[in-house]
Amino acid sequence: MVRRFLLAIQATPWLLLLCGLTSLVSQGALARAQESNARLRYAGVPRATEEGGLRFEFRAPDAERVQLSGGDLPGVGRGRDLERNDDGLWSVTIDDVPAGAFRYQYIVDGTVVLDPSNPHTSQANATVWNLALMPGDERFDERDVPHGVVATLEYRNEELGLERRAHVYTPPGYEKSAEDFPVFYLLHGATDSDASWSTVGRAAVILDNLIAAGKARPMIVVMPDGHTAGFRFGPGNGPSFEEQMEEFRDDFTKVLRPLIESRYRTINDRSGRAIGGLSMGGFQTLDIAFAQPEDYAYVMVMSSGLFGIEGGQGREPNRAWEEAHAAALDAASTKEGLRLFWFGCGKEDFLLGTAKASVAMFEGHGLDVEYVETDGGHTWFNWRDYLADLTPRLFQP
Repeated sequence: MVRRFLLAIQATPWLLLLCGLTSLVSQGALARAQESNARLRYAGVPRATEEGGLRFEFRAPDAERVQLSGGDLPGVGRGRDLERNDDGLWSVTIDDVPAGAFRYQYIVDGTVVLDPSNPHTSQANATVWNLALMPGDERFDERDVPHGVVATLEYRNEELGLERRAHVYTPPGYEKSAEDFPVFYLLHGATDSDASWSTVGRAAVILDNLIAAGKARPMIVVMPDGHTAGFRFGPGNGPSFEEQMEEFRDDFTKVLRPLIESRYRTINDRSGRAIGGLSMGGFQTLDIAFAQPEDYAYVMVMSSGLFGIEGGQGREPNRAWEEAHAAALDAASTKEGLRLFWFGCGKEDFLLGTAKASVAMFEGHGLDVEYVETDGGHTWFNWRDYLADLTPRLFQP
């Protein structure tokens, strides 16, 4: 025991020196990462180049082929080949990358793998992606401002017999405050999960920056899991789309929202509630909002609408949803207190026709709809923009 103690004393100066050198190296690496990767603190993550690109590197000495996969990355799609050097390091630089967050994976000899040098991930519905950031947009870049907290909320739906999950953003200062906050329920799309808005969607960063600039009111943002059985619609694959939508609406209305309003300090009236979503989440937004039209003052639909309302391919337009909600659509109480009813869709979006037909239907019932058509398609480029543009309009006097 004495010998071990003496050895420890003798080693102490070297340990202190090593810790000091490690600290200096870490600080230097951190500074470089902050400058080039929007505060990602790991040297191995994709690096922003001076020319406005992202450089990806993957070490696989025994691989015969390595590809990069990432839907929103320019010119990448489902596979872009990397080049190998003599040391077994594979690399590729993607040029002209716009500011934002990007999901990516590697395909090594036909097998999809994650980047072991990058701990930043974004969970989708059926897979997990790594996350790369391209700095250059003050709305999406993590800045030196007070930060809110994104927490994972797990709960049980006894009726469905399922363990459920949501992500909840609370604004800076929530823990020390005694006031009640408005709530924005933010829904994801069919291939995503409750973690998508706070990762690739940059929701927390957008809210932090807007609140710090005095452009948005501090609010709670609830990001639920929109699936009750995974993305498996159709015969033999569990519940149908319609059944899942009904299950989700019941889970949201009977379990999740009451849980949020009991556990968090919320403003529990119409003026303190907003709901919005993209793609599948846009349909769910309409389904929930018009089931209880006097509960939501702000309703926002991104790249979506009422599925089937457009018809096409030999099918008649589906009017079942409109008929089922006719009383709510025509009620004066629905229109009173509805401060914002918003639709936005990209000109190249495959759901553009659905969005337009849905807007026309709502206007036909006397609802005041604000419709915005932007460039681009069914991508996070638009959805992040929509969130940044819409959030300042919520819960204002």
